[in-house]
Amino acid sequence: MDATVRVGPYAIIDEGVEVGPDCEVGPGAYLTGQTKIGRGNRFFAGCVIGEAPQDLKYSGTPTRLRIGEGNVFREHVTVHRSTTPNGETWIGSNNYLMANAHVGHNSRVGNHVIIANGALLGGHADVADRAFISGNCLVHQFVRVGTLSMMQGGAAISRDLPPYAISLEVNLICGLNVVGMRRAGMTAEERLEIKKVYSAVFRSGKNLRAAVAEAREAFKSAGAVGFLDFVSSSKRGVCTDAGFRHSDAEE
Repeated sequence: MDATVRVGPYAIIDEGVEVGPDCEVGPGAYLTGQTKIGRGNRFFAGCVIGEAPQDLKYSGTPTRLRIGEGNVFREHVTVHRSTTPNGETWIGSNNYLMANAHVGHNSRVGNHVIIANGALLGGHADVADRAFISGNCLVHQFVRVGTLSMMQGGAAISRDLPPYAISLEVNLICGLNVVGMRRAGMTAEERLEIKKVYSAVFRSGKNLRAAVAEAREAFKSAGAVGFLDFVSSSKRGVCTDAGFRHSDAEE
């Protein structure tokens, strides 16, 4: 452990944990497992980081968690390590996990993500950069949350949430995270392109596959292509617009 690490009273750091420079481990925090932690992370009181996965298939073998730099884990955040030695749970850099948030085994959280109080990520969830998951939200296992998307408080998803979209209630979306897009530095032209491709895919009333295919012919910007690639590559299906329903929404 680096000499610059600050450790509060009653904190426990097990022998398999590597803690990088300038980290702070608060009172009563518990860091365990084969956990590698980068520079400048802060763990508030009562965090449990790298504990065994909540998975009945877990056999008790040493498994991994990797954490980048500059993350904040507020009070009683829990992050579980992977189920098998050949996988890992992965947290990127500059994320903010608020009190009582949970990240399940084998999940991946990108960079500059905010996960608010009481939000829960099931195992193998994948959260892309700059997503905002509001308080008490639920993300089902194996679900993907797209870049710069946002979940309203208390929302739940068992289908993929497309990039830039805002989710509400259960598996519904209601437009775009325009404020987040602007704050991320996207130009007016880029935002307008995303707005158009969103409408073409989710508000045309067409079959989802047909709508995506037509949109590929009309929109060529990097953001639009990324949006369409996300929708077309979904294995669980994507959330649907609150005012529209595709005939193949269950696919």
